[in-house]
Amino acid sequence: MHISPHMTRPCFLVIDNQYPGSISTRKLVIETAQLNVITAYSAHEAIDLLARFSSVDGIVLDTEMADIPCRRLIERLRQIRSDIPIITVSPTGHDKCDGEQYHVSSYDPQALLEQLRQVCGKREQESIIRENEASQDK
Repeated sequence: MHISPHMTRPCFLVIDNQYPGSISTRKLVIETAQLNVITAYSAHEAIDLLARFSSVDGIVLDTEMADIPCRRLIERLRQIRSDIPIITVSPTGHDKCDGEQYHVSSYDPQALLEQLRQVCGKREQESIIRENEASQDK
């Protein structure tokens, strides 16, 4: 993944069902890829964080959140930002929520990185298009 020097590092909201004091392997994988992470440990916290940081590049959502069913959480997040890319992860790799663009097994960090690269690649392409349009307007 190439991030041009004038761009900030992509940032993802990770919605994790881990205890806040534990070290999330998922978070470590994302940070090792030199991506920024904001972490929510409940569905309600995720909704609040997305409202405060709506310019995040995407969401990584554990399908096993306890406080709100996954599909309903995606609906609530889309009310805040309808275009946000959402990657869901589940232990089996089969338990989709419906409404996400990407889905991977939580035991396959390489698949998660590939999905993150796709999201970041689209972001970079959109940025280049905006820069080209701005330079043509001058």
